[in-house]
Amino acid sequence: MKIRKVKASDIDSFIKLYIEAYKGLNKYAYNKRKDIKHYFKWLLSRDVNGFLIAELKEPVGFIACDTNWFSYVELRHVGEIHEVFVHPYCRRQGIGSTLLKKAIEYAKSRNRKIAGLWVGVENYEAKKFYEKFGFNETVTIGKWTRMIKKI
Repeated sequence: MKIRKVKASDIDSFIKLYIEAYKGLNKYAYNKRKDIKHYFKWLLSRDVNGFLIAELKEPVGFIACDTNWFSYVELRHVGEIHEVFVHPYCRRQGIGSTLLKKAIEYAKSRNRKIAGLWVGVENYEAKKFYEKFGFNETVTIGKWTRMIKKI
């Protein structure tokens, strides 16, 4: 598996994989191609060094870690995981774990003491995945639950 920084030219792969990865989780996802495209561009603009792609023969996963993010929950700059997803056929092969570890390493390298993310309240599979890496739930607002990890 190859992991590299995302480039602007990865937009079509991101959109295709995002749609596939969020099947069944539509209430937590952008559901229009133009919105996903805008989201990709926003992620790329936030922290280009923390936006990573995992490739086998083709793209199979993405993660976006934003070390420029100021969290109004923790009242400090954190390593914010805005997005992480893996193609459904490639899950449980260590791809998401590898991406998350790389994102946390990157946040540490930028002197962030906390990694944070928001996850869907009913996205139990994702919550279990994050808990495995030491993330803990802190607060729930609407359909989102905040999880953080000291790093």
